[in-house]
Amino acid sequence: MEPYIILASGSPRRRELLERIGIGYHTLPVAVDETPEPGEGAEMFVLRMALEKARRGYAAAEQKAPALGADTAVVLDGEILGKPASEAHAHGMLERLSGQTHRVVTGVALVDDREATRLSVSQVTLREITAEERARYWASGEPVDKAGAYAIQGRGGVFVEHLEGSYTGVMGLPLYETTLLLDKLEIPWRERW
Repeated sequence: MEPYIILASGSPRRRELLERIGIGYHTLPVAVDETPEPGEGAEMFVLRMALEKARRGYAAAEQKAPALGADTAVVLDGEILGKPASEAHAHGMLERLSGQTHRVVTGVALVDDREATRLSVSQVTLREITAEERARYWASGEPVDKAGAYAIQGRGGVFVEHLEGSYTGVMGLPLYETTLLLDKLEIPWRERW
């Protein structure tokens, strides 16, 4: 595939999702401060993060191409659950999510000389997760860099009792919203599909 967008992310899941629909890309991970601003809701936070990542990717690219940024947050009772800082933190998050319904919000942004954003919101219900399952799951290594300490597309999928919304949004790059952005900025993608 000839690169024709910049993916401002190092996420293997986002690369995999772009490849599934034939979108050519060049990966250019960028660093941003992922601290929510005081009083900032999850939706505004992920949109701001996605836009900041896309802007930085576009500015840093040697060859100019539209830059795609995305950010995902797991939200329970209004609190953003980020990536676990430790094993104990992951256990605590999974214990809180166990048997509960939470939201997964993903912001997507596309930037060239224009900017556009979209938001994906899903509801995910996890079944009860035992302490032994949490320990085994942590030992697998999968939850280490995942928002909410689980990955729906991996072993963590066994905990998902119900999903209402976008499976790819929960993975970290909602394909429906992404293709709407490509269309809005008139970036051809269907001929590569």
